[in-house]
Amino acid sequence: MFYICKWLVWIAMNIAFSLKLEGKENIPKGTNCIFASNHRTNADPPLISCGLKGKHSFMAKEELFKNKFFGWLIKNLGAFPVSRGKGDTAVLDTAVERLEKGSNLMIFPEGTRSKDGKVHRGHSGAAVIAARSGKPVVPVGIVFGEKLKFRTKIRIKYGTPIDPAEYVEVSDTPNPRQLVKLKNRYMADIKLLVEGEPEPEKLPDNSEKEQADE
Repeated sequence: MFYICKWLVWIAMNIAFSLKLEGKENIPKGTNCIFASNHRTNADPPLISCGLKGKHSFMAKEELFKNKFFGWLIKNLGAFPVSRGKGDTAVLDTAVERLEKGSNLMIFPEGTRSKDGKVHRGHSGAAVIAARSGKPVVPVGIVFGEKLKFRTKIRIKYGTPIDPAEYVEVSDTPNPRQLVKLKNRYMADIKLLVEGEPEPEKLPDNSEKEQADE
């Protein structure tokens, strides 16, 4: 059922939008991964999975499961519920369990959708899951204009994978300071994919003053 739903949603996405996948060569082969992405719309999980093989899982707020049809659909696409704002540690256990069973995991560190398209402050959930599972983190950037419309051009950009062992000791009880370093790394990579290199600061033009002095 998973692959049938994934195929149908993939067709629907390609009809609704103009998709361009970039950096698919960065996706590690021979292992499943944690895909950490910016968050623009509820369509983000199937958009990210466009370039993925095999199964994938993602967290979805529990309210989305109240609609029977939509809840059935996202469940068959790999979603599992999370209670936002309640410190639900069980959801982290579920995420690690899904990874251990061979599924990719999609996670949105910002925790909520960005209304202006920019990347905002992230949380350490993906870092905790990476530290506990040892799986690489692949930063992802979903890029399009201000509003998502029919045939909107969307770029899904897969960045260079991050080995959590380079930042944190892989353990069931990771060091909080090390987790922050890992979080800062993948958030910086996501921001770079979405917003590009920051423009260099312009130095003041003193040419007029120099001419006056002459």
